[in-house]
Order: sequence, then C-alpha cells, then structure tokens
Amino acid sequence: MPIEQRGVDTIPDAERTSGPRDLISILLGSNLCLGVIIFGWLPVSFGLGLWPAVTSVIAGTVVGTLLTAPLALVSLRTGTNLSTSSGAQFGVRGRLIGSIVGLLLSLGYTALTLWTGGDVMIGALSRLTGLPDNGLMHALVYALLAALTVTGAVYGYRILLRLSKALAVGMTLLLVLGLFAYAPDFTTHAAPHTGYLLGSFWPTWFLSAVAAGLSGPIAFITLLGDYTRYVSPRRHTSRAVLTATCFGLILGLLVPQLFGTYTALAARSAVDFAGPLVTASPGWYLIPLLLAASAGSVGNAGLMLYSMGLDLDAILPRATRARATLVVAGVATLFVFVGHFAWNAQSAMTSFVLLLTAIGTPWAVITVVGYVRCRGQYDSEALQVFNRRSRGGVYWYRSGWNVRASVAWAAGAAVGLCAVSTPFYEGPLLHLTGGVDCSFLFSGAVGGLVYAALTRRTAPAAGLAANPADPSETPAGALAEL
Repeated sequence: MPIEQRGVDTIPDAERTSGPRDLISILLGSNLCLGVIIFGWLPVSFGLGLWPAVTSVIAGTVVGTLLTAPLALVSLRTGTNLSTSSGAQFGVRGRLIGSIVGLLLSLGYTALTLWTGGDVMIGALSRLTGLPDNGLMHALVYALLAALTVTGAVYGYRILLRLSKALAVGMTLLLVLGLFAYAPDFTTHAAPHTGYLLGSFWPTWFLSAVAAGLSGPIAFITLLGDYTRYVSPRRHTSRAVLTATCFGLILGLLVPQLFGTYTALAARSAVDFAGPLVTASPGWYLIPLLLAASAGSVGNAGLMLYSMGLDLDAILPRATRARATLVVAGVATLFVFVGHFAWNAQSAMTSFVLLLTAIGTPWAVITVVGYVRCRGQYDSEALQVFNRRSRGGVYWYRSGWNVRASVAWAAGAAVGLCAVSTPFYEGPLLHLTGGVDCSFLFSGAVGGLVYAALTRRTAPAAGLAANPADPSETPAGALAEL
C-alpha cells in the first residue's frame, strides 16, 4: 500500500470513500488498548469502589461525547482536518490554536499508550521468559513499539483503518478472555488502605467523572476530523455520521475503560496499574495480555501519531506529513522515557488530562458554535490560504486572526485553569465549587458565552459547503436531533 500523500489539504470527493461504519471501526478498534484501559484504573486509584467508579466513568463519557461528537460534522463539510477547519472561526492563522492544542493532546496520549503498553509487555515477558525488568529492557521495548507505531502513522489513514478493523475484533476477544482470567480475584471494593483522594465521596466522584470519563471524548476534539474528512457528504448524511460518531465514541471508550476498572479492582491496583495487572494475571492469560499490550498500543498510538503529523504539518506548511510524523514520533518517544523514569503515573495522568481538558474545551465549544452559526457552509479554498503561504480570503479577518474568537478562547482557558484541581496545582476558583473540579464546565461556558457576545452583531463569514445538503438533512438539523 502506498504512503498517503495528503496532508491538511482538502480531500477531493473522489477520494472520500469511507462511511459511518468505518468511523465506528476506527473509534472502537483504536481505543481497545492499555492506553485507554488505564483510565478505568483512575477511579479505583482515587479510592472509589465498583459502582461509583462505573457511574462516574459513564457519566463523564456521555457528557464528553455530547460535547465532542458534533465536531465530526465540521470536517465532513470542509474535507480537511479540524484544526485547519477551525480557521473559519479563528482565522487562517488563528487556527494554529487548534493545531497546538491537538498536538499537545495527541503527544500526551501517544506517550501514555506507549508507556503503559511497554510496561505491561515487559512484565508479561519477564514472567514468561525471565527477561530482566530493568531500564535497558524498557528502553528497547519502548523503541520497538515506537518504530512499529511510526510505520503505520507514516503510511497513513488507509492502513490505520485496516488495522483498526482487525483490532476491533481481535482485541474484543482478548478482553473477553480477560474477564474470565481476572474473575477469581474480582471484588467490588477499592483497596482497603486507600481513602477518597479528595477527602470525601462527591468531590472524588466528580474528579473521576472528569479525569477518567470526560477526558476520553475530549481527547478527540481535534482528531475526529482526521477520519470524517474521508467521508463524502454526497453519499452519507450528517445525521448518519453524527450517530456513528456518538456510538463509536461511547462504545470505543466505555468498553476498555470499564475493563480497566474491572481489572484494577481484581488486581487491587491502588498505586500502580501495569505491575499489579501482570502479577494478578493467571499464567494462561500472559500471552493474550502480551498481544493486547503490543498490538493495541500500536493501533492507538499510530492514530495519535498520524494526527500529530497532521497538526505539525498545519503549523509548518513547508513540512510534509510524513516528515512531520517522524519528528513528533521522536518527541513522543522522549516523553515515554521521561514518563517512565521521572513521573508518578497517577499524578502525571491526572494533571495532564485536567489541564488539557480546561484549555481544549473552549476551543471545541467555539468551533461548534461557529459551525451552527454558519449552518455548515464553509469555503474550503479559503481555509487553505495559510497552508499555501498566501494571504486574503473570507477567513483572513485581521492578518489571519479572528481576534474575537481568540479572546473568547483565552478567556475560557484562563477561567478553566483557575478552576482546575490537580495533584500539582489547584486553581484559585476552587473555593466557589467546594473543591470540586468543574474546570471544563467553566472553561466551555465562558469561552462559548464570550464568543457569542463578541460576535452577536457579526454575520458569520460567508462560505460555500463542498456539497449542499438536502434541507431535511442539514447540519444544524442533525445537531438538533442529538
């Protein structure tokens, strides 16, 4: 299969041959990995038992999906990735905000996936073959996973879609086997030596809902367009794409996360996840666990690296997508080593997802508000002005920046960071919520309201959709159905 040549340029309709089923396959298959499974461990590490953990994860995932899924319709209409599409609201240079947010999100989740998968691989190999569990072996396994991951990411969307379809079946079977493997040790109660992380039940439950549940869909705020840009609005309705995205996100995130909660309780994983997971595994499940750690990590990290390559390509138009992917792969691998040798897993993960949720949510809200206001009508050519190193167009605004949208995002992100609660930092607004982290609510609400207020007398920039929709299947109508 040839290497994909498309970067963040507009995909011609003839090449947009994917459909809603492909969206479900890629959202399910790519998420059945230890990098997502480990988020199901977070509620248990916070001191929650089975049902509080399950309800917090489900609640956060559903809320996050309702916020995130409409973004899939943006790239359906523009034919390019979401950070480039956001130029309609932020300006063709201002959309660099989305590229940087997307790059950081993908970088963190890529490193987390390789880190977690590599640790479980080494633990399983150590039990199977007596392989030493030392720094050298960790370095070799991380490097191997990174090399396999970057290969898929460089080849591009088509090979990653095929891999996701295979993983959707294979990983599901491995997780089903895992239910039986850990069943003898399963308990509904958190480890007895752990209390509630935030001192009481409800603050800890809300922290779990955000850090373990909401963060899953939020991780896709800049990724969904990488897939829906290959779906043609001539052949598939907005409603079908939106439904497939919601189903794919909820199923693709809840299945691995709830499996993570199940295995964390069975393995009594209060402080660490990878080590107890391997230790509690029966001997017959070590090989399936090894397969899950390797194949699942390559599938998930491959898609993240692919998105990172697109975001860097959008930031540096002179770079090709393949070269950009190689650069970000090196940076992500460096983060893996830092994560293993320098960071505390729970603190690093919690802080990372909460901070990026706070700054990413207002960007997503503004992009969706702009989509509704323009009724999905975009000028695809004008969105590519920055990529072609030219000037002008309907989205040029002020030197390529829409100051109103940028100010609204900055206001939302600032308020969110002031309301966040992490193991390393607590915002000054936490006293307003009794110590409960509501940063995503504040950041999204402030960003959306400020944007609406600043642009209430401004007509949305005129654009033409690549493919006019039937009146009964308008983008705005699809959102209303949600």
